[in-house]
This record gives sequence, C-alpha cells and structure tokens, in this order.
Amino acid sequence: MRPMQSQNPLLDEIAKAANAAVSLAQAAGDEAKAALRSGVDRMATDMDLIRREEFEALKAEVAALRAEIAALKPKS
Repeated sequence: MRPMQSQNPLLDEIAKAANAAVSLAQAAGDEAKAALRSGVDRMATDMDLIRREEFEALKAEVAALRAEIAALKPKS
C-alpha cells in the first residue's frame, strides 16, 4: 500500500522528515536500552550477582538434597 501523497510537495517533504525523525528516535531508544542493559549486566557481574534462573535452579537442587538427607536420617 502506497502512502497517500498530497498535492503540496512541501507537505510531502515534511511528512518524509517526520517519518525519518520517528525512525531515528526509535533506533536511538533501542540503542539506549541495549546500552543500559549492558551496563546493568556488567554491574551485576562485578557485584557477583546471579540471575533469577540460576537462583531458582540452585534453590530446587538444595530442596532435593534436603529431602534426600531427611530420607537417610535414622527414624527415632
């Protein structure tokens, strides 16, 4: 589908410039998000933090080991 063109070339140029500005703003926003995410990841690594998935996996492993230890303990 072709965009509608007006009879006024000046309006067409303004519309093209506006579209270009919106595209540029979106690209800049995406780049800013990527830079922020990279910075936060680097900071988390420097602070020796772990990701939620790693924590949940370790938590499940500890729960399984506790259950195994409880099963091995002699009943009084």
